[in-house]
This record gives sequence, C-alpha cells and structure tokens, in this order.
Amino acid sequence: MVAYDKAAVREVLDKARAEGRESLSAPEGKRLCDAYGIPTPGEGLAATADEAVALAGEIGFPVVMKIVSPDILHKTEAGGVIVGVTDEAGARASYEKIIANAKAYKADADITGVQVQKLLAEGQEVIIGATTDDTFGKIVVFGLGGVLVEVLKDVTFRLAPLEQGEARAMVEDIKAVEILRGVRGADPVDLDALAEVVKRLSDLVTDFPEIRELDLNPVFAAKDSAIAADVRVLVETGEITEKHVYSDEDIIIAMNRLMKPKNIAVIGASAEDGKIGNSVMKNLVNGGYQGGIYPINPKADEILGRKAYKAVGDVPADVDVAVFAIPAKFVAGALEECGKKGIPAAVLIPSGFAETGNQELQDEVVAIAHKYKIRLLGPNIYGYYYTPENLCATFCTPYDVKGGVALTSQSGGIGMAILGFSRTTKMGVSAIVGLGNKSDVDEDDLLTFFEQDENTQCVAMHLEDLKNGRAFVHAAKRITKKKPVVVLKAGRTSAGAKAASSHTGALAGDDKVYDDILRQAGVVRAPGLNEMLEYARGLPLLPTPKGENVVIITGAGGSGVLLSDACVDNGLSMMEIPPDLDEAFRKFIPPFGAAGNPIDITGGEPPSTYEATIRLGLEDPRIHALILGYWHTIVTPPMVFAEVTARVVNEARAKGIDKPVVASLAGDTEVERASEYLFDHRIVAYPYTTELPVAVLGAKYRWARAAGLIEQ
Repeated sequence: MVAYDKAAVREVLDKARAEGRESLSAPEGKRLCDAYGIPTPGEGLAATADEAVALAGEIGFPVVMKIVSPDILHKTEAGGVIVGVTDEAGARASYEKIIANAKAYKADADITGVQVQKLLAEGQEVIIGATTDDTFGKIVVFGLGGVLVEVLKDVTFRLAPLEQGEARAMVEDIKAVEILRGVRGADPVDLDALAEVVKRLSDLVTDFPEIRELDLNPVFAAKDSAIAADVRVLVETGEITEKHVYSDEDIIIAMNRLMKPKNIAVIGASAEDGKIGNSVMKNLVNGGYQGGIYPINPKADEILGRKAYKAVGDVPADVDVAVFAIPAKFVAGALEECGKKGIPAAVLIPSGFAETGNQELQDEVVAIAHKYKIRLLGPNIYGYYYTPENLCATFCTPYDVKGGVALTSQSGGIGMAILGFSRTTKMGVSAIVGLGNKSDVDEDDLLTFFEQDENTQCVAMHLEDLKNGRAFVHAAKRITKKKPVVVLKAGRTSAGAKAASSHTGALAGDDKVYDDILRQAGVVRAPGLNEMLEYARGLPLLPTPKGENVVIITGAGGSGVLLSDACVDNGLSMMEIPPDLDEAFRKFIPPFGAAGNPIDITGGEPPSTYEATIRLGLEDPRIHALILGYWHTIVTPPMVFAEVTARVVNEARAKGIDKPVVASLAGDTEVERASEYLFDHRIVAYPYTTELPVAVLGAKYRWARAAGLIEQ
C-alpha cells in the first residue's frame, strides 16, 4: 500500500485557501491524487505552444489537451478540451485554439496554461467523487461516468471514510454493475482497482475537510486498472467547523437520568382540567410512576394531592427531569432556575419556537441549557413515555402495554398515530418519545440509550431530517448489529437537485443519499407510516432466519402467485425445491395440487394437510422461512387454520426449531380474528393482503443481512 503524502496535500490546499480560491487547477488536483496513490495518466502543464509540443512528444501520442484556469471550471463548455491529438502539428494548433477559445469564453480569465495528458484509449467510464452534505458531512459517490451519469443517474452514496469491504460493496451496488462485470464479450473491469480508488478518495476527503467537492470523472476502468482522466476539486474558503458531538458515555448518563428519573418537577402544573400542566400531572400520578412528583406553580399550594412549590429552586430534593408546561415566552427564565438547581434534563412541551419562525427564542433557550449542561428534549413535543418505569410524562393519553418496541417521532401528529396503533394492536412498548424541534436531544442520543436498554428489542423512528447524520450513523451502526432499527424518512421525493459546481454535488441533491447511507448504517427503511408501525410490531416476533431459502405453502393458486411477486419485491429468495423434498411434500397434497414453490395444497384440503405440510416445512433444515397463504373454506375454517398453525409452530419451537413464519389470510371477516390469534402466538399474520406479511419478513431479512447474522 502506498503511504499517503499528507504534507503535499496540505501545501496545495493551504496555498489555494490563502489565495481565496474556491477551486484547484488540474495540475494541483493531480498532486492530490499522486499524494494518495490515485492513478492518473501521464501529463504535464504547458505555458507555450512549444512546451505543449515537447510535452506531447515525451508523454507519447495520442494526447488530450485541456485549458488550465481557475476561472474556467467547465472546460468543455469553454471549448477548452481537445481529444485525440496525434502529432506535433496538431499539438501546436490545439494549444493555440484552446487559448483562443478560453479568451473568447471569458476575456479576463486568468490562464495558467494547457494541460497535456496521455489519451486513455479504452475502458469503461465511471465517476468517483465526494461532496460535503449538510446532513452527513463527507459522502462518496460512485456510478457510471461521462454523459451516462447525467442521463441515467445510476449512482450510489456512502458515508466517508470507507473500509475496503464497504468500498467494494459500493462499486457493486449500482444497477448497471453487469456492464462492469463484462457483457457481450467485453472484458470485465478490475472491480478491486475501482474499490481501491473509492477508498483512497474517501480517505483523502476525510483527512482534509476543507475539500468541499471532488470529482474524478471520468475514471477509465479496464480489466487490470482504474485511472482517473480528469480531476476537479472545490475547496472551502471559510473557516472549517465541526458539529458538537457528545461522547457515548455522556449520552448514556444523561439519557438514563431522562428515562429513569428518581424525581420529576412539572413546571406549570395545574389543578384545572383541560390544561396541559394538569394532564401531565394526571398521567404521572395515574400512570403509576413511583418517583417523586413536584408540581411547580406560584399560585397553588397543592395539586392532585401533591404539595406545590412557587419555584423549582424551592423543591427540597434533587430533581432529574423538569417537564415544562408553560408558554414559550416563560421557558428561558424557568430554565435558568433549573440550571441553578442543577437539574440535568428538561422536557419542553410548549410550541412557539423555531417551528413558528421564532428561532431567536429557541437559540436563547439552547444557550441557557449549554451554560448549565442541561439536556433538552423538544421543544414543541407531546412528551415521552418509558413504560418500564411507568413513566408517562405527556399530555396525551397514558399507555401501559409493556414490551420491547421503542418508537420515536419528530411530529406530534405522527406521535398520536403511533399511540393509537400501539393501543389498537396491543403492541408491547418500551418507549414512545416526541422529538419535535430537536434543539438538543435527537435520534442518535436515543439510539445510544436503546442500544444498551435491556427493555428494548426494536426501535422505529419517524424523522423529517437528521440534525447530525454522521452521529446518527455512528450510533445506528452499533445498535443494528444487535437490534433492528426501522426508519420512516419523510420527504422522500426530490424537488430537484441543488445547483452545484460539480456532477457529484448535483447528484447528491435527492433522497437517494438518505437511502444509501441509512442502508450503510444497517437501518431498515419503511416506505410509509403503516409499514413502519407494522415492521415495529412484527420484527420482534420473528426469529432471525438462518438462511435465504423461503418456501410458500398456500391453499390458493392466486395467493401463491401474489405471494411470489411480493417475495421478489422484498428481495426474498424462493427456494428451489430439491427432488427428495418435492416428493415428501407430494405425499400430503392431492394429485391436482402442485409441489415446487409455491406449494399449492388447494383449497379443499382438511386441517391435516395444512398441519403436515407446515410441519414438514419447519422440520426440514434446508428451509429457512415459511410464508403461508390461507384461503377461507368450510373444510378448514379460519380459526381452525390459526389454531393448527399455532400448535404446529409451538411444537417445533419446543424442539428447538424456531423459524420465521408469516401468513396471509384471504376470506370473510372471520380471518381478522384468526390473524389476531396468530399474532398472539408470535406468527405475523394479516387478513386481506399478500403484500404486508411478506414485507415484514423482507424487513427482517434486510436487517439480519446487514447485521451479518445470516449464514451464507
């Protein structure tokens, strides 16, 4: 491996920034590539036509000639590129033409000279680049190069820096990867060489954050090389600042105080029904929270049987959390009192801050919190629940069905949908948290807590944005190795790529950046609210599959076709049934049924056929997951099917066989109760849909693959 020459890069960048330049010249870009071992063709800089002729002769014809000017970024538009110069006369004429074109394009352009570069005659064009994303910081892009990148936009993104394996996976992630592998007799390109360039570029932009954007476009990928033919580098001219990040240890300490408080003060507590301060008090008291509850109200002596205090400083005990239920204009003053009291966490329910345009007030509150080292949840939230502590610090309805799912939302409306869904489905919940404006506490803080929280087995998050995408990925990569994380990212549609000075910057303007980087973090992305909630409900029930072989057993051919389609849509691999297993299944199904996959037992079969085929599917170790398609018949009514299925699955579990089993039930309204019964027995089942059960199974597979838990 070539050692990186960081001093050479520092010299180039410091010079450009000292001169106030936003871009590097092509020769300077080459120096950066050379310093980090990124292959480029032989080249040189000519200041005269004679030098151009001499350089071309040294490099060897044919050559490419390009204008070098800090004032001309898009060389082709200026007529500043001539490809395929084959002799000395052509080199001289090309030099003169390029200079003339550049002056005509921009009369006052500062022209350094003309770059003379060896022409790369063969190879597939790809783009490798990096840009600075507002959410994630430095990200790397890879895709087909040249004109194709503008037309097809077949690109993929990753957070920098990358490990070698991540770089190789990135190269193989584009839709047109088969072109790189060789089609119609073409030689495959060297994917390892491409991955090496990706990794080195990711290291370069990580080591030097003042590189704002960097394009290697095109990179010519051949069967034994990957060479960057053109380099474009944009630099930051101002001060480079990094977002403040708490250490994992500090986050866990703060979040434990927030989620497991010994004492809570309610600022703005009220005895008047209909007031937010009254609802918060009732929920804390009636929800069963066993810690101290201290109402703060200067006009009351007692609220709900608790002694009230004029100010939080009067509370005779240490307070872990202050819940604010007062108008926004009074929050700053009350928070100052909390700081003097030494309260480490504040939950800001009030609205009227940045969400209404009052950023100044929110900034004032955040500054006070920083001054006293108070962690803020909110403002503009419905509060939060942590059921293991019977903690219901919210003005919404209480929730007491305890379980392993933690749910968060940036929106209050979505938070209420989460609450309603959880109540209707009786989903066991460890936490429900509103994040609102995310002035301080955000998703990465919660992930860091939920990772080590023994009461949480799955996390589902609705988010509209990420305050610090890099911190989120840092936390998500760890927790997703142990527990599934489902994300519903609002704002999936692109309003158009932002204006940018490079291909990479323009390509990074849409939702695909989120999509690829969330996948890099091991997160399962949900396409909609219902899917997020159903994934959260179903994933903890399904055991982790041990392999990719999925088998469909169905009582209706039509359902089998739709279930097969759903498998394809969700990236599931339908098992090719070997002859011996095919013969074993055929012993239980009628002659007019169908083995293979899907296995169609037909609709007229008795419960014993379902029982025998499901048992065979569970007990054969080559099958890793089962999808059941039920069709309502008099011979096997819905509840009979549900009871038989649950019994067979439970018998297998008693033998140590625990495979994912999901079911789709088609029929009259009785299938609704049958589906609920199956859910109660850890079998994910839905009436009237073939898509949803398979989508939940697909989500489980996506998480397990990302976590490295499926045997290959």
